[in-house]
Amino acid sequence: MNLRKVVPAAALLAMTTVVTACGAQKDGQEPGGEAPKQVTMNEQQAIDRAEEIIRQAVDGMSPKPTLERIGPQPVGPCIARDDHGPDDRVQVSIAYKLTGVPGSEAKNLVRQARDAWLKQGYKYTASGEVDWSSPFPSVYMRTEPDDFWMNAMTGVVDRAKGKGLASLGVTSPCFLPPGKSSAPTTADPAALENLQIDDPARHRALGHSSRIYDALQVSSAPTQPGEGLSTVQDESGTSVHHTWSTEPLPEDKTVRALARAQAHFQSSEWSVRHVPTRGGTPAVVARHPEEGTIAQVAASTTGAVRVAVTTPANGPASADV
Repeated sequence: MNLRKVVPAAALLAMTTVVTACGAQKDGQEPGGEAPKQVTMNEQQAIDRAEEIIRQAVDGMSPKPTLERIGPQPVGPCIARDDHGPDDRVQVSIAYKLTGVPGSEAKNLVRQARDAWLKQGYKYTASGEVDWSSPFPSVYMRTEPDDFWMNAMTGVVDRAKGKGLASLGVTSPCFLPPGKSSAPTTADPAALENLQIDDPARHRALGHSSRIYDALQVSSAPTQPGEGLSTVQDESGTSVHHTWSTEPLPEDKTVRALARAQAHFQSSEWSVRHVPTRGGTPAVVARHPEEGTIAQVAASTTGAVRVAVTTPANGPASADV
């Protein structure tokens, strides 16, 4: 296509499951039609609170694990948004492997994390049903009233022997850093004019989108407002952003399409993680190890699958269209 026309431990290390508090929302509303909460905090406050939630789970554990941080810097843009428009909101996501304990203790550590969070008054999410008969359970919860989402999960180390690797993840609600605007922003027209037809970043973004389309194996929808190519400029530099959507799909086809997207990223040696959403179907977020390109593939409340590819403007020209 040309757009211009139970988790194994090896995967767990590369794709830490974290939970997004943005979820799959529509037109700025929470599920059920309620207006979204206005969240006020700064990045450090969000990081401190996320780390506190991790400590609450770990401090009373026995045997005592060692925390090993997973993933890149914790602050990034909101993901799995469903209103087709960028803004300045960000969210914090942190995750840790629980190492230094026998693999047979992974399930027990997940249960202890669950118990500690319940004592704090935290709640299960809609997708948080726990099958404790499984040797490799996962727990999904959220805090009240500040609405941080977290998980405790088990990756498989040795299925035959019931050995696993536990991890914890916390994601903040989307929030506006001080001095930022909640109004949707558009790309600078002058910056767009500087994207020439043969611009390498443009080719990379479109090339990755094309391969994601091929992996999803479903038809694309007409371009929606806010979709297409744009440039994004922030403190980290300039990036090219490409967004598009598939046609609306029934839930079973959505799940299979997202699984195919994940398989595509993993076979191409991207770092991949799942992001459970309030809609119930986890989003897939992947990072190219050399380019720094980020791809997000998520189900929306309309039934469509939304794809967003962001690539640094000064990255290598390695993706063909």
